[in-house]
Amino acid sequence: MKFVVDAQLPRRLARAMTALGADAIHTLDLPAGNLTTDTEIRRIAAADQRIVVTKDSDFVDSFLMHGEPAKLLFITTGNIPNDQLVRLLQANWPGLLQMLGQGDFVELSRSSLVLHA
Repeated sequence: MKFVVDAQLPRRLARAMTALGADAIHTLDLPAGNLTTDTEIRRIAAADQRIVVTKDSDFVDSFLMHGEPAKLLFITTGNIPNDQLVRLLQANWPGLLQMLGQGDFVELSRSSLVLHA
């Protein structure tokens, strides 16, 4: 699977995804870096068939109202140390991939992984 990780999340998260076998980029890898607009992130996600990984509820609103981005991983951990976030991703990776294979909107919190219908 291919991912684009939004600016509110650490670049380490994209690197951890890559280490787990995914094709993951962070907004810092894009020409405008963390100044990349949500519109541009949605465009890149559509063009490259990438799943948007974000903490930004604006992407949830856009997904629900307009179906953009096509696939979304919404991180709802609140403030969490980067090491804990990476460990949480690693611990939930198999289930996360399975859910993203079944649906288009997955939420990862500190205590659960939810596939939204």
